Parts: sequence; C-alpha cells; structure tokens
Amino acid sequence: MMAGECVPNGPDLKGMGEEELWELINDNRHRLSLGVRPCILIPYLRQARVLTEMDEDEILSSHNLTNRSMRTSHMMDLLRTQGRNGAVALLESLMIHYPTLYTQITGRKPSSEPSRFSGLIKYSELTEYLIRAVSGMQNELSEARSDAGRKGARCASLESQLQKIMEREEKSRCLQLEYERIHRHLSSLQDEVTQLKDEKCDLYVRYTAAIEEKSAVSMRLHDLNLQIYQLQTELQKAKTESDLQKQRSLKAFPVAEESQLQEEVRSLHCQLVKIEKLNPAHQDILAQDLAEAKDSQVELVDQLKRYTEENEQMHREKQELLDQNECLTLQVKQLTQDCNVHQQTSTTIQNQMRELQTERDQAYLSRNKAQTQIARILAEKDILRSQMMGLQERVFYQSAVGWKHHRVSSEESPFRNRRRLCRMDAVSPLPLASLNPFTLECEDAVASVRSRNAEPPSPQSLRKRERSLFVNSSPDTVETDDSSLDDFEFLPTVLTEEKTPTRDNQETSRQCASAGNKGTYSLDKNAVPPFLMRSRPKAMRISGRIVTIAFQGEALLSQIAVVGGNKTGVFVHEVIEGSAAHTVGITHGAQIVEVRYQQDEKALKMVLEDSTLEEALWALGQVTGLCHLSLRPRQDDYEALLQQLQDSEISSGDSFYVRVNVTIPASHKGTLNVSCNDILHVTNTRPTDTEDSWYANQLHPCQILPLHSGLVPNYYRAQRLLIRAIEEMTFQTSNSQKQRHMMDQNTQKTVRIVSTGRQGRNPLWVSVENEKSKSTESDKTSAPRSLTLMPYTPVTPHFPPICRPVLLLPSILGRILDKKMAEWQGFEICEPEMLSPTEHSARMQKSELLEECEQGSNCCYTLQCVEKVMKKGIHCVLPLGLDCVRRLHRAEIFPIIIFIGQSARSARKLKSKLHRLNWSEEHLLECSRSEETLLDKLPCLYHRVAPDSWCDQTSLLARLRTIIWEEQRKIVWVEPDLL
Repeated sequence: MMAGECVPNGPDLKGMGEEELWELINDNRHRLSLGVRPCILIPYLRQARVLTEMDEDEILSSHNLTNRSMRTSHMMDLLRTQGRNGAVALLESLMIHYPTLYTQITGRKPSSEPSRFSGLIKYSELTEYLIRAVSGMQNELSEARSDAGRKGARCASLESQLQKIMEREEKSRCLQLEYERIHRHLSSLQDEVTQLKDEKCDLYVRYTAAIEEKSAVSMRLHDLNLQIYQLQTELQKAKTESDLQKQRSLKAFPVAEESQLQEEVRSLHCQLVKIEKLNPAHQDILAQDLAEAKDSQVELVDQLKRYTEENEQMHREKQELLDQNECLTLQVKQLTQDCNVHQQTSTTIQNQMRELQTERDQAYLSRNKAQTQIARILAEKDILRSQMMGLQERVFYQSAVGWKHHRVSSEESPFRNRRRLCRMDAVSPLPLASLNPFTLECEDAVASVRSRNAEPPSPQSLRKRERSLFVNSSPDTVETDDSSLDDFEFLPTVLTEEKTPTRDNQETSRQCASAGNKGTYSLDKNAVPPFLMRSRPKAMRISGRIVTIAFQGEALLSQIAVVGGNKTGVFVHEVIEGSAAHTVGITHGAQIVEVRYQQDEKALKMVLEDSTLEEALWALGQVTGLCHLSLRPRQDDYEALLQQLQDSEISSGDSFYVRVNVTIPASHKGTLNVSCNDILHVTNTRPTDTEDSWYANQLHPCQILPLHSGLVPNYYRAQRLLIRAIEEMTFQTSNSQKQRHMMDQNTQKTVRIVSTGRQGRNPLWVSVENEKSKSTESDKTSAPRSLTLMPYTPVTPHFPPICRPVLLLPSILGRILDKKMAEWQGFEICEPEMLSPTEHSARMQKSELLEECEQGSNCCYTLQCVEKVMKKGIHCVLPLGLDCVRRLHRAEIFPIIIFIGQSARSARKLKSKLHRLNWSEEHLLECSRSEETLLDKLPCLYHRVAPDSWCDQTSLLARLRTIIWEEQRKIVWVEPDLL
C-alpha cells in the first residue's frame, strides 16, 4: 500500500500554510473528483474530527448529489470550512488509501512513519485505524482471491463442458459421415433395383414376343396339317372315283375310252408321285421348326416360371407391407378412438364429480339443517323437562308445607314456646371438586337431597340421613339405604356429542356455580330432583352419527394406530388390548373427527375430519392426559381403504396438490428433482422409514398424469431449505450479484417468496386450535400478526373453456401488441363500456369493474365485456394491467398471462414503436421491473418470454401465437389463499 522509509521529494507539508495547502488541493480538484470515493475517506476524516455525522449523511445520502464526483466535490467544500486541519486530514487520508494520487498531488512519497502525520489523531487511534485499514484491504484481497478461485473453477468446469461438447460434435460428425455413406450405399442399391426392374421388363417383352412367335408357328403348323389332310382326302377320293370309273368303263365304255381313262389315271399317278416326293421334305422342315419351337418354348416356360416366382415373392412382400400398413392404420385409429373415449370419459367423470360435489354440498346443508333442528328440539325438550321438574318440585313442596302447617296447628298449648319446626335441606358432603371435570350438566352432581320422611328434621335425623346417603363418596357410584333415593345414581364420565351446551344447561350450570359460591347446595326450579333420576346409565346423545368419548389418553399413539388421510379421512386401525381406549369401547373402522384435550392449562381442540395423516399423527401425539375423542362409524369406507392399500392402488389416504416455491435438487436415489413453480400431487405425507419427507408425483402440464414420482422434503424441511436459499442470495457481494444476474438472465427461477398470515403450526394444516383460556385470548389479540414463508402453497385445478383471454405484460408493451393480435383470426380486443353513474356504482359494489379507461370517468372495462367476447368462441385480448387478474379469477375466468422480459437491447428494438406513443425506452424498462416484482404474488402460473428469444416485432408476434396455443392446452392451477 505504502512505501516505508522513503525520502520525500516534494515540499514539506507541515511548513505550508492553509492557503498553500488548499491551493495545492484545488489545483488537483478535477483529479480528486474523478479518482476518490468519499465512503473510503470519510472514516479517517470522522476520526480526525474534521467531519461530523451530519456531514457524512449529507455527503452519502443527499438526493442532489447524483454521482461520485459531486459527492467528492461537496466533501472537499465541507473540509474547506475546517481550514488547515481539513486540508491536512484530506492529504493524510489520501496518503493512506490513495498513495499514488497522494504522490501526484504533493510530489512526496507516502510513508507509514508516525512523524509524517500531523497529530490530528492520537498515535494509538492512528495505529488502530491503520490496522483496521490493512485488515480490510487483506479481507478484500482474500475475497478477490476467493472470487478468482471460484471463477477459475467455473472456467475449468466450462472448459470440461466445452471439451465434452467438442467430443459430442466429433461423434456427431462421425455419425453424419456414416449416415452419408449409408445414404450413398442405399442410392446405389436403389439404382441396382431399378436396373433389375428394367431387365425384368425387357424379359417380359421378349417372353411376350416368343409367345406370339409360338402362336404363329402353331397356327402355321395347323394350316399345313389341314392342307395335308385335305390332299390325302382328295387322293383317297380320287382313288375311289378312279376305281369306280374303271369298273364302269370295263362294263359300259368302249376300248377307246378305256385307253383315255388309263392315260388320265397315269397322269394322276404321276402327279401323286410328285406330291409324295415333295411332302416328306416339307414335313421334315416343319418337324424341325416344330422341334426348335418346342425347345424355345421350354426355355421360355422356365424363364416364365422363374419370373412368376419372383413376381409372386414380390407380391407377397407387397402384401405383407400392405398388411403392416393396415395394422398400423388400425392401431392409430384404435389409439385415436381410445384417446377420444378417454377424453370423453374424463370429461364425463369430471362432470359427475362436479354433480357429486354439488349433491354432497346439498347433503351437508341438509344434514346441518337436520342437526340444527334436532338440537333445537332437544333444547326445547330440555326446557320442557326442566319446567316439568320444577312443577313436580313445587307440588312436592306445597304438599310438604301443607303437612307442616297441619302439624303446627295440631300442637297443644304447653308447647307454644317451643321453637317452630321448619323444613331443612340435607347438605351433601360431596365436594364439587371430586366430580368429573368433564361433566357438562349440573344435574349429574346433585347438590342436595330434600327430606321426604314424616319425622321432623332434627340434628340427629340430619346426621342419620348424611350417613345413609353418603356411605360411598366416590364420583362413580353413590350407594344408599334410604328408600327415598332408590332411583338416584351418580353418573360416571359423561358421553355426549353436543359441542355447545344449550342455553338451559348453561343457565343451570351458572345457577349451580352460584349456589356453590354461597356455600349451599339447594335445588332450584331448573335442576332435576334426585328422586326423578333413573338408575340406568345416562344415554349418549348422537348428532350426525358422531360419538364423543372421554377417557385417559396418556400417550394416545401407544394405545391406537391410525390410517388414512385428508381424502379418505383418518380411521382407527388398531387398538391395543387392555388400554384405556380399548376399555371405553373404541374399535377399528371409526373415523376420528375431532380431538379435545388440555395442555398447559389451555383447552385445545383440533378438527381432523379433513386433515392429512401427518397432521393427525402430530395432533394425537400431543395428547398427554384426559381427552375427548369424537368418532364417526364408517366401516365400509374403512374396509375399502384397506383393500386399496393391500392392492397397492394407493399408499395412504392423502391426496392434495401444491405449487413448489423453491428449487430443490435431488439429494439421493428415490428423491424428486423439483423446480420452482412445479405442480406436485402429494399422495402420502408419512411414507415408510422416513418422517421428514412426502411422496409426491410431478404432474404433466396439460393433464393430471404423473410424469415422475419420488420423495420430496416435507413442509418444515422445505421451509428450512427456502430460508437457506434466501440467505445465500442475500449475503452475496455486489459484484457476484451483478455477475450472477448477467449469467442467470435466461435461467429458471429458483425462489418464489410467498408469505401467509394464517396462524398455526403449519399453514397447510386445516385443523383449528381453540385456546379457551382468557389469558390466551388476550395474548392473541395483543400479539402482532406474523408472516410465514411458504415453500409449498396449496392449489386447485381448473379446466377453462376453449378460448381463454390473453393478458400481455409489461402493460406498455401490451398496448403496442394488443391491436396487432386483435387482427388475427380468432382474436378480438376487449372494448370498454360506457356506464351511467348509477350503473357504475352498482357494478362497483358487485366487483364487476375491471379497470377504468380514465380516472373518474364512467368508461370502464367490465366482466360482461370479457364474457361477451368469450361467448363467440374466440380469444379476448385484454388491454389491462395486473389488478384485473384476481377479479377475473373470482368470476371463474382464467386469462393467459404472458410476461415479455425486457433488457436495454430488446427495448432498443421497439424504440420507434415507443416514440409513436410518447414513451421512451426507460419507461418500458421501469414498467417491466415494477410489474415483474408483482408476478410472484399472482394466484396462478404465468409464461415468461426471454428478451433474447425474439429479434423484431414480427418474430415476437409469431412467438406469442405459439405460446398462446401451448398455454391454452394447459391446466390452470390457482392458489385459493391468494385470491
């Protein structure tokens, strides 16, 4: 940093005055403004007490100082007010942090000797500051070296990747050469096949010509045979005629005529001889021709046979190819039909599911109405019963009073001064604390027993009644020998299913409590007299087939085992024989609906009707004492669940969908490699041999079909991974952040920060913890509402109609492209609607207004405008902002959201378009940055277009058309908590 023990070459600064020092500094003011960073010099200047804390804030935080040069100049102006000390402190700080600049200004070489400093800072403080400065520079050097090491490792990895790519390129080149060679060989074989076909055609021509020659020779031979036959026939006829004529001539003709006939016969004989001489030669020639024709015919027959065999073989091959083609065509048709049938089946199933859900909701409403009516009837019944008890007690009391008056009137005069007898209450020695704490009705703990004996009350009779009534003071049974209490019995643990006591029971409880505070246990008009209580056990009240059982649930999971999940319900699978659960009658096949217990003097309640297996096991594991377990008998559903588990159709009863908010790489075999914004179908929250993982399926974007299956971290482990990823992103240096931003512009997002204000241990859990203590309620009202980072958010699938609306972001770029997209076939831009003030206020109350065209005007974009375009079966182009997305989702309209990423280079491509609308490139970039931060808060997925994936407006529009077609086919996953 500095060169020690150097001989100064410039003037001595200690001997220079204030004006000389500042003149020296002002001569180099421009150099100092460009080369000095105030944040480095300010610590030394603060320690030298030439700058105050307010001066530091003004230099570093003033909005008027927009660059480093202005801040440096302002710092020197403030130091100028400190006189010579300000100049000396500035030069000393330059000597420490900018030695080269110090040498250029003063002409002296820097030195670390204490004598070279002015004494504005004490020697110990100066040494400490120098040590801190050196350590800071060493840290910067180590960081720079570590950064260089990381960059070197990155370069080595890139070089290895480049080497692999070159090897792959070489292999691809070899494969290309091999492909070209095979192609050439195939071309030569095709040429040979063509030549063979030509030769075959020539042979067919020659064969045809030979057949024609053969037919001609056969015809010629046939003609010659006919001629020979005719000649022979004529010869035979001539011989016959000559013989006949000869015979006739011998008989009838004279000798002269006979001689003439003999001459004619002689001439005919000569002609016959000549014919006989000529015919054999001609016959030989014909025979030879016939033999040659037969030989050529045999050769042609052989060739014909050979060609026929080749032709048959080619026909067979052709037939096989046609058969294969037909088979493939049939398979394609069959697969197409199966696909159509599957789609129709899935659509039908979805419609049936919707109908079933509607019917289920209606059934739930009917059940709730019936339960409400039953509860009301029971309440009225309790009121009437209490009134009847009061009337009976009043009748009994009046009869006792009449008897008392009769006794008093029948007394003789010697006993006038004796104390009058009065009816007294026999006080029950059984304390309220000994009763079961879960007894809900006051009538179970009878506070007093009214005497019904004819004997007047006296201290002896009272003690006798107390001994007879309370021989056994246990809360389970109360035995008595008094005939007046033959029908009285103290009830054990109450089995009830009323979640909220009726108004009459509450009043009775309050009256009993008030009586206990006064120290007396008298029966009021609403309490049930003991002589009207039956000796049988109290019946359980069942509401909606739900039974609530109270028992000691210490280590509840060691008494029972559960199966199921949020889809099927959580069922009791096994009950340990001899445990408290087995004693109270809990059996397998019952669904656990609710559990209530006490913990740290707090009454807690968890509803497990729609909870996952993981949540149910946690809730049941928290029970450490007396608990109320609400069960619903569902034996058929339980057996169906066991059958599915045995057939390996499912692994548990859990089934829900979540959206991943952090990229989680696969750690080992069997785990899933999931990315941010992936959709998972969780099918088991407690897989075998693991407690911090879920078993999930990675879904296809267009269908609810699993692509990959495996283990993923559960909510808590994933939350730790999310926090670790955020910490790693937060504690990076500014340089590494810039380099990371430049390298990861086109890479996939790794973290999506989503927070929730839902209270509880796990925001994904649906069970509710009710803390009924007053202190807890006061703490809850006073405690601030905390936010929780969520690695997974629950989502629900939606299947929108054929054409969904299209929303382009950033909104400035959307204004440019909306009109171009509206010109496409199948697209139409959403037009605003002019509303009257009354309609405007009415639509505003119904949340049907999406956005106003101008502030304060009644020209607005409404839900009806969007629905009007969608009814035409085309895409509605929305010239709106992000605020309309949630309003559209509430109306079951799910737009296609496309965010076009922007950079300085991509903004320059749209420079002319922006200037036409009086916008600049900076406006577009600022709008893109502001709206990009709001995308993660949307309740649905969106598509991001990289800024370097298009080169001009035409290519961008073509890219958008492809994206809209792809997004239209996808399932819309919506987060209900963000609506």
